[in-house]
Amino acid sequence: MNPTSLIARDELRLMRRNRVAVIACLLLVLLTLVAVASSWAHQKGIEDLRARQQHEAERAFDAQPDRHPHRVVHYGTFIFRPLSALAAFDPGVDAFTGNSMFLEGHRQNTANFGDVNQSSLLVRFGQLTPAFVLQAVAPLLLIFLGYGAIARETERGTLRVLMMQGATRGAIVRGKLRALGAVALLVALPAILGLAALAATSGAAILPTVAIVLGYGAWLLLWVTVIVLVSTLVGRSRDALLALVAIWAVSVVLLPRVATDIASAAVPLQNRLQTEVAIARDLREMGDSHNPDDPHFAAFKRSVLQRYGVTRVEDLPVNYKGLLAVEGEKVTSALFDRYSGESYAAQGAQNGIVGAVGVISPAIALRSLSMAAAGTDFAAHRGFLEQAEAYRYDLVQRLNRLQADGVTYADDTARDAGADRRKRVAAGHWEEMPDFAYRAPDGATLAARSLPGLAVILGWLVFAGASLAIATRRLGERQ
Repeated sequence: MNPTSLIARDELRLMRRNRVAVIACLLLVLLTLVAVASSWAHQKGIEDLRARQQHEAERAFDAQPDRHPHRVVHYGTFIFRPLSALAAFDPGVDAFTGNSMFLEGHRQNTANFGDVNQSSLLVRFGQLTPAFVLQAVAPLLLIFLGYGAIARETERGTLRVLMMQGATRGAIVRGKLRALGAVALLVALPAILGLAALAATSGAAILPTVAIVLGYGAWLLLWVTVIVLVSTLVGRSRDALLALVAIWAVSVVLLPRVATDIASAAVPLQNRLQTEVAIARDLREMGDSHNPDDPHFAAFKRSVLQRYGVTRVEDLPVNYKGLLAVEGEKVTSALFDRYSGESYAAQGAQNGIVGAVGVISPAIALRSLSMAAAGTDFAAHRGFLEQAEAYRYDLVQRLNRLQADGVTYADDTARDAGADRRKRVAAGHWEEMPDFAYRAPDGATLAARSLPGLAVILGWLVFAGASLAIATRRLGERQ
């Protein structure tokens, strides 16, 4: 057996004799299994709840009686975003962004009812997920198991003995890496198997699943390399432990928190109230469809009359009020899109700043990779909002055109006793309106979004490996 394998076997034997280390490993494996099971059960519960609520919302919309189409525009409907296939592994921003929207005419509402807002303080602190275990807990366990891998040999004077027995510096370091890497594999295996089971049962695409496995594998391998590197550079085990815990606290806890504060300060984001006030102000400046002297809508009226070759709206073959509703929704929706585009740009700039900080904190890069591949990042949420707005606009315009074609202008403006009945259209029209169908990003798109984060982690892994190679050449010089 070569020296590398002998040293790795000896290191693993030493770990097995450490009762605390064995118990810690078993507890972490158990914690990972619990995280997988609880996340899967949580996801199934949410999926069933949203499916029931979506079905009830569609049933209530279709069950409306004969009504004026514009009343249905204001009646509105609810839509719910289905969970992504890998949300149980990493829920990402889903718990904070909301999962349902109320769609109505003349307004662009935000997503509501995020899980965090409806849960206890304990749930708001953080849900136990396989991603969290691998991101934060597993590196800490590896630190406590491997901080003395080389430093212990230096302190005891056994490093020189190993080298005198024929073990090269490279063989010693590779043996320590192999032993700690085996522990990292043991720690990651339950999460990887759980991910595979989640992907198989939920129909997840292969590419994002592979991206997650590669990302977390590189993450744990990076920590194995860093732990051995610090243990090589520091002469005492105690100092190595302190240095590694400090690195973990700064990279995993501190920098991700500071990065969000920096991004928020650098790119201020208007809250919902400020946006509503700004939109109301702009709407007043754009015009009022109920004012016959308004320049925009007066010009629209002239263009309609000219198009149909008549001089009065009463002579139009369609209901002018319906055409006016179509134009009004077109104008207001363009304004909504402009403000939402500005908000998306600001949030994208904030995410860009956080991503830049992620270059010096691979923990941020890992979280970005994990959420992107799982379909639970901001880009996926934005996709849901944009699809919801496109559906809302199409639904409202269908109802407005139904008013233009299905209700006469004379009936629409009449005020006699039977006018209200004549303004209504048959209830069967509501069932003809298409239901909302969310189109999730495909596997190639999710995998592509995860590549920048994977590149950062691999870059750090190469840097740590090169640093360890340099440190290995000087191993034992201080003895």
